[in-house]
Amino acid sequence: MKPLGPERDRALDVFRGATVALMILVNNPGTWKHLYAPLEHARWHGFTLTDAVFPFFLFAVGNALALSARQWQGDFARHWVRRTLWIFGIGLFLNASPFLRWDAQGELAWRSWESLRIMGVLQRIALCWAAAALIVWWTGLRGAWWAIVLMLLGYWGACLTLGVGPDPYSLEGFFGTHWDRAVLGPSHLYRGEGVPFDPEGLASTVPAVAQVLLGYVMARWWLDRRAHPRALVDLCAAAAMLCALGWWWQTALPFNKKIWTPSYVLWTTGWAVALLASIVFAQERGSRTPWAAWSRTFSRSFMQPVGTLCVAFGRNALAIFALSGLVPRLLSLWRIEDGVMPDGTPRWITPWPLIYRTVFEPLTSDPRASSLMFALANLALYGALAVWLNRRGLYWRV
Repeated sequence: MKPLGPERDRALDVFRGATVALMILVNNPGTWKHLYAPLEHARWHGFTLTDAVFPFFLFAVGNALALSARQWQGDFARHWVRRTLWIFGIGLFLNASPFLRWDAQGELAWRSWESLRIMGVLQRIALCWAAAALIVWWTGLRGAWWAIVLMLLGYWGACLTLGVGPDPYSLEGFFGTHWDRAVLGPSHLYRGEGVPFDPEGLASTVPAVAQVLLGYVMARWWLDRRAHPRALVDLCAAAAMLCALGWWWQTALPFNKKIWTPSYVLWTTGWAVALLASIVFAQERGSRTPWAAWSRTFSRSFMQPVGTLCVAFGRNALAIFALSGLVPRLLSLWRIEDGVMPDGTPRWITPWPLIYRTVFEPLTSDPRASSLMFALANLALYGALAVWLNRRGLYWRV
């Protein structure tokens, strides 16, 4: 655990923490079979609330880059290598954990490394941060803007020219599907689509780097102008412009998280900036409005506790996210007998599904509601841990 750096911005901390909280909420339902529509990913093209979580996180990575870049000294190369390897390595560790599995004979066996998934959420964050940090280090703010334009337009051009078949934005038509199979190998890709395809693949990481750079340039702009009277108005205008550009672009290039289309990058970045502007208004500017008395009451009773929780999440984002992914994997090794199968063999259940079935499922007749309650209980558990760590000044930074 390490202390925080000297320069912080509460609004950026709250934004990052709110994103981590939403990520924990959508990743830990009681059952994946019963979800409210906003808590599901779009099947392919489209956009839901859940589809905003990962791009918001990458936007927050860019925000953090804007803060840390001001403190870079001569040890940038060592910091760059260490941070990239640590984050990528933690992601691989989570993919491999818990290293054991129950085989068909009911015995614990080592997991096969031949089918280990290489990419993932933290691996993409590591690659995006590494590429964005190099661009910022070498070219500065102006170079970051040029890189954003070139990456988004270049990726669109690659989809059109390198795509396979009549639809370059379909799973098999997307050029990145074939690149990932060739470079990473089919056995090391995600299988959630029924075929080897990785939604955090190498090709679609390129526009994700642009999303981190957008987070960087927007945070740089905010940190330099936050004391200006029109700063919040300009932030809202930027949000509206980005959303409008993304919506216009999606008429030709659909929103798609799984191949990370550039229209999706602009659309989600616009909403990220809008959320950041809302946080700034609620925490810093609401007391200056004509309804200041109501605003102060609302802030004390709701925004301050929520802000405190989000700050706690934001300041230990990596630790909380990694822990929320590791705990269910470890608990999957603990099997509890749960009746008998038709063939006479024992039926087993692990603690997480058992807790959901015995505690949360009976609370309501709507399985979507009980599934959400389970996710909220998870969020409360990790929130309590985050607040405890924050109060004691314990932060895990790499």
